[in-house]
Order: sequence, then C-alpha cells, then structure tokens
Amino acid sequence: MEYRLLGRSGLKISTLTMGTMTFGGVGWAKMVGDLGISEAKKMIDMCIDAGINLIDTANAYSSGECENIIGDVLSGKRPQGVLLATKARFSMGDGPNDQGLSRYHLIRECEASLKRLKTDVIDLYQVHEWDGQTPLEETMEALDTLIRQGKVRYVGCSNYSGWHIMKALGIANEHRYQRFVSQQIHYTLEARDAEYELLPISIDQGLGVLVWSPLAGGLLSGKHRRNQAAPEGTRQFAGWTEPPIRDENRLWNIVERLVAIGEERGVSAAQVALAWLIGRKAVTSVIIGGRTEAQFRDNIAAAELKLTDEERKRLDAVSLPPVIYPYWHQLNTVSDRLGEADLELFGPHLEQ
Repeated sequence: MEYRLLGRSGLKISTLTMGTMTFGGVGWAKMVGDLGISEAKKMIDMCIDAGINLIDTANAYSSGECENIIGDVLSGKRPQGVLLATKARFSMGDGPNDQGLSRYHLIRECEASLKRLKTDVIDLYQVHEWDGQTPLEETMEALDTLIRQGKVRYVGCSNYSGWHIMKALGIANEHRYQRFVSQQIHYTLEARDAEYELLPISIDQGLGVLVWSPLAGGLLSGKHRRNQAAPEGTRQFAGWTEPPIRDENRLWNIVERLVAIGEERGVSAAQVALAWLIGRKAVTSVIIGGRTEAQFRDNIAAAELKLTDEERKRLDAVSLPPVIYPYWHQLNTVSDRLGEADLELFGPHLEQ
C-alpha cells in the first residue's frame, strides 16, 4: 500500500480509504447497505490488514448508527496509526438548528460524533456540504476552535465549488485559522467535472483530494451493462439516483472500455476504474466501500494495479470532458504559458 501526504499537512494516508456508508442501514442509507457490527468488523479488519489507515464516515450515515458501529468495533482496540474521518452538515433532527455549518451545529455534532465513535479525537473533520446561509467566517472559526480544543486534528471540506473553497481558504489565511487540508469530491471516469476547477485548485492550494463513490455508485464496476436491467442487489436496483447520468451512451462506452482493459489485464473493470483515479496527480486517496467481503477484496487489489500511458489514453478517448469557457479560450490563445495546475485539465487535450 502506498501512502501520500494529505495536502500541505504532514499526515500520510493510504491511497485507498475505507468507506463505511454500507454500515447501519437506517433510513435512506438502507439502499446502500445494512451491515451490522459483526460484518463491519470483518470489513474493517480486512482493510486494516491490507494497509488502509483511514476510515471515513459521516454523522448523517444511517442517522449516526454508522458511527456507532465503527465506535463499537474499534472501542479500546483501535490499532496504532489508524485514522478516523467524519463529517457534519446535513440534518440530524427536526429543529431549526439541526443542520448547517453554524458554530452551534458544528460543535454540537462534533461532540456527538466523538461519543458515537468512542474516541477522544477525530483525525479529519470535514464539512459535508455547502451552507449558503451561515457566514464562512463563523464556520471557519468554529473548525479552528475544535482543533484548538483538541477534539479535531485536521479539517477539510466536501462538495464545495471552486469559489467556495477559495473564499474559505482566504478567510482562514486572513484570520489565521486552521485551513482545509483536503476536499472530498465525486470524481470518476464518467464524471470528470472536477477537472475544471477542483483539481487545479487542489494542486495550486495544496489540498489533498479524497474521492467518494469512485465507481459511480457501482455503475463502473462492470456489473451494469448496456441494454440490461440493473442487477438485483445493487444500489440502482434499490432506486439509488447518484450520480446523475446525462449521457447514457457515453456511460456504456466507458464501461465497455473498462471491461476490455480489465479482461486484457486479468482484473475487474472496477479495479481499472479505481487504478485510473489513484494514478491521477491530484488524487490523494480513493474511498472504497461494499456490501460484501468480495467487493472489498477486489477494490483493495486496485492499489497494486498500474495503468500504462496507452491504457490511460484509451480511457480518455471515451471519457474526456469538453473544454468549456473560459478554458477553450485559454487553450486556443495561451497554451504556451500554462502552469502545473492548468495542465491538470489541459494535459490530455494537448496530447490529442
């Protein structure tokens, strides 16, 4: 297992992170999975044995039950060096202050997560989604307070747009608050929108990148194929709607290319999709999950798979996003003065 620095911090995390949304099965999360304590323990032990050192969760997963399960599994037995990441933002009750990124909600939910996880400190505390009604100064100050109180070691964001991130980093710098060390984003061969701004920002500003749902909710696993109904037992069969698919033909072209490369290499399509992400310059770690031990074992094997330049070009040929404005203008007029962050988007286009 390879370990990479998380942004500008000195913290090293494995290139695969364990995702835990399949734990609990409460409310909407039941569509994803409903693993209990005994099953979760097997999955956690397997990931730790493979060298994965970061376990990612959120208070909203199964209304806190996911955190409870992780806490029960690791209580008093958390191996040295195993890190915990969780998130807060979404609704945890019916009251007017039971959601958002206010100082009140963040501090309260952090303390609740610490109790459920049965730990004294959260290694990476992430704001789960944007809150347009809370001043960013309040949010960043609250996160800084949690670090200074010793309840949190590092902070990150998730699902922020480019201007959200830059404004948050500017406020942190101005007030000398602890800044985000990472962002957790959706990024796959099918959904490469992050290449427009989020990945270049990560390179320019020194942010680590954690990728959630790297197989597009299972659509890139190779189990879903063109002109076939969703297999029973999958998220899509249960009614899961993330990510939105705007070009179904493009999706199946990508799946077919993943399957073809996988067959040539003697691995699964899922491993090829994960290896493509691990090999992206801006990506620090890819969050894997599953309902079964077989799914976790297959995903873990992707850590050792290295794609060739030729294989990457074949994947780009069916997945490369169009260059939107202002980037097409920059590509047409100033391609001789592009920086490292610019090339995260433009690199594959310049090679064509």
